Amino acid sequence: MKLSCPYNGILIRRYLNSVYKEIFRKSIHLCTAFIPLLLNHFYWTIEILLMLAVAGFSLSEILRLKGIEVPVVSDITKVAARKRDEGRFVLGPVTLVLGIIVSSLIFPRQAYTIGIASLAFGDGLASLCGKLFGRIHIPFTEGKTVAGSLSCFFAIFVCSYVICRNVYASLLIALLGMIIEVFPLHDLDNFLIPLGIGYAAKILLC
Repeated sequence: MKLSCPYNGILIRRYLNSVYKEIFRKSIHLCTAFIPLLLNHFYWTIEILLMLAVAGFSLSEILRLKGIEVPVVSDITKVAARKRDEGRFVLGPVTLVLGIIVSSLIFPRQAYTIGIASLAFGDGLASLCGKLFGRIHIPFTEGKTVAGSLSCFFAIFVCSYVICRNVYASLLIALLGMIIEVFPLHDLDNFLIPLGIGYAAKILLC
């Protein structure tokens, strides 16, 4: 019994650390929900700033991998990075911002707003709820949970309905978002969710 206590303590600390990391990462996701509001008023300014952010972060990651730390940016990256990102270029922020940029460039305002909101709340809450409440894992999804997928569905449905006021379209959009999220796409879901949902919203609401 005495041998198991320190081991249990280590496991608890690891779990809490992973939860804190997930909360930090997904708080960044949730902040992207404000981008459509900014695009409504400062469209090209925001687009250019987002492109510069991708370029700046990419340069920071290249320097970090060469042993050159960029103040603030490298520190945030270390805090937010998952274990699978150790020693690698952290791709998540790049795919996140590129998904927002591309969807907002090619889709109408309502469609890209739904796509970005789905990324912010659907994908963000899916991972967080899966980490906190997920007990039943979905086979062949590399750890995705029923709790996470259901959270994704309901979050996207609510976001879509608030924006478009169409129950039928919102249900289909939420179902598509949940399907995309459940696949083990790693960081590519940041890119595919706003594009896939933005395209679906454009088709269903036009």
